[in-house]
Amino acid sequence: MPIINVTLTRGRTPEQLRSLVHELTLGAHRAVDAPIESVRVILHEVEPTHFAAGDVTIEERRKAAQ
Repeated sequence: MPIINVTLTRGRTPEQLRSLVHELTLGAHRAVDAPIESVRVILHEVEPTHFAAGDVTIEERRKAAQ
């Protein structure tokens, strides 16, 4: 049973999150021939101030881009 964990910042619509779950499920099914009903997808949404790369949070990066 494939388990796919995804961490992303908050701010996406329910439709976008649903689409992500769908595409990841199909991708696992195609890649490893896992039955669709056995694929597990877990989405972890974090605040943009709690997610950083290169010592810059996503929130800081967004503000700098504006």
